[in-house]
Amino acid sequence: MAVFGNAAHLRFGNGPAFNFAYRPGETVPLSGIYRCDGCGREIAANRGDPLPPQNHHQHPLHAGPVMWRPLIVTG
Repeated sequence: MAVFGNAAHLRFGNGPAFNFAYRPGETVPLSGIYRCDGCGREIAANRGDPLPPQNHHQHPLHAGPVMWRPLIVTG
């Protein structure tokens, strides 16, 4: 779970950036912290870079496929 030290440096957002999940290897659309929908693992990712490949981490089959969803995006 992402943790922050000062709420004054964050702003709540619920826009379309948070509505989509991305497959392993897809290009990162916005820099920030991404969370796997299946197992909850978090990564930092930079816009324009590829998301980690499918074999980046393993989680139980019942968790479904690895899909990366923006948790925190940066400007």
